[in-house]
Amino acid sequence: MKTFSEFGLEPKVLRAITEMGFEESTPIQEKAIPIAMEGRDLIGQAQTGTGKTAAFGIPLINKIDIKEERIVALIMCPTRELAIQVAEEIEKLGRFKGIRSLPIYGGQDIVKQIRALRKKPQIIIGTPGRLLDHINRKTIKLDDVQTVILDEADEMLDMGFMDDIQSILKLVPDERQTMLFSATMPINIQKLAQQFLSNPEHVSVIPKQVSAPLIDQSYIELHERQKFEALCRLLDMESPDLAIIFGRTKRRVDELSEALQKRGYTAEGLHGDLSQNQRDNVMRKFRDGSIDVLVATDVAARGLDVSGVTHVINFDLPQDPESYVHRIGRTGRAGKEGAAYTFVTPREIDHLHFIEKITRHKISRKPMPSLAEAIEGKQKMTAERVLEAMQSEDHNQYKGLAISLLEQHDSVHLLAAAFKLLTGEKKDVEIELTPEDPIRAKKRRPDVRSNGRRPSGSYGTAGGARRNDRPYGDRGGYRGGDRNRRDGGGYRDGGRERDYRGRSDRDNRGGYSRSSNRSNEETLV
Repeated sequence: MKTFSEFGLEPKVLRAITEMGFEESTPIQEKAIPIAMEGRDLIGQAQTGTGKTAAFGIPLINKIDIKEERIVALIMCPTRELAIQVAEEIEKLGRFKGIRSLPIYGGQDIVKQIRALRKKPQIIIGTPGRLLDHINRKTIKLDDVQTVILDEADEMLDMGFMDDIQSILKLVPDERQTMLFSATMPINIQKLAQQFLSNPEHVSVIPKQVSAPLIDQSYIELHERQKFEALCRLLDMESPDLAIIFGRTKRRVDELSEALQKRGYTAEGLHGDLSQNQRDNVMRKFRDGSIDVLVATDVAARGLDVSGVTHVINFDLPQDPESYVHRIGRTGRAGKEGAAYTFVTPREIDHLHFIEKITRHKISRKPMPSLAEAIEGKQKMTAERVLEAMQSEDHNQYKGLAISLLEQHDSVHLLAAAFKLLTGEKKDVEIELTPEDPIRAKKRRPDVRSNGRRPSGSYGTAGGARRNDRPYGDRGGYRGGDRNRRDGGGYRDGGRERDYRGRSDRDNRGGYSRSSNRSNEETLV
């Protein structure tokens, strides 16, 4: 694999890449970045989680003139969650150069977005419906756009965005660079590419299976109240070099990281409420080994690339198979083996089987670690540390003291006491975590507005299979074949926009209520 210094990037862009912890390019980045930097049109076939955001983000940031005060780049994404994720990565890549970017998506106050547009962003990352809303309001003009990127194009088309995408692309100058990224290449994607791309270069990176074979995947069935004790035992038994623990909400991450600290583990939390400085500080500690346990939400850990992560523990079962793949993919990288454990409550077993079906990978069941196994694990790790020190470090200055103590005490008792001291006493602190509602298996129901057709979406199925399982669009609305589709802040009927208010299942930020199995905390990580 190429290093990023081989692509001829600006120093400030290279610095941002280094700060993000990226060392070598992924296959899609190695193939796509040189083509993108030449200004040619591109079709990239790659699954989510292969590093495609950086594949188009790096050349885009490198290309834009910092003095530019117009919208010169447009990135279209199918969902609010992906728009936020892409925007975060674009912001990180462009922070040293000073590039201004702005995410535009449904569910967020449009007045707030209009105010943010006055700061003259150079890059807009948006969902098609909300982009059209701004275009109709004349708050976004695309006359100066030089680069267009369609991210997860197959998912956008599955969700009924073809007309919206065509309407938007017709407003962009013909003289532009267009890049289209998609996991699959059905006929409608090919037609879209023929219509809007000019002699595109096709690059493909399709993994043979969704879940990496180097990751040992297993689950532990237990009750919610048993999770924390099981986690502590698992950490003691496995003694991970670096571990990432995933929680479903920001509250869970805060409570869990604090609880682990009270029990004597070096742990810190990472979620969307932290400032950029706080997040950078946590990641620096994790990379240099000052902390060996990172507790994170899904969105906070997206794009996170740290070498040496040996364990991923899903303290809470992820919402969907795609999130599961993203999570466990933080370990088993660069040809190294990794372990992924998932805690599952009895009411969530059906959802686990759903994840197995979509990822096409059997997750083996393991028993909850016993107290004896935890103690044995800690002792074994301490013994290994002592043997490593004996072989690799200069300890001559301690030999005199060792000889003196051995003359006075039994060697077995002396070594046992040293082990006890090195292992450390586990702080037996009573921990009370706020319980999370279990995730129920998705029930497929016909959508009355789509003439009984199943709602479609993406879970990143194995082998580039068609992805038709996520029913939620920009703001979670079902999408059928009719024109009364919803994306963003309003219903669209015959092309006319009208604001829609008073939904009982959402607040003005687009969060979900408890009744829909997602809380605002989960959505706004």
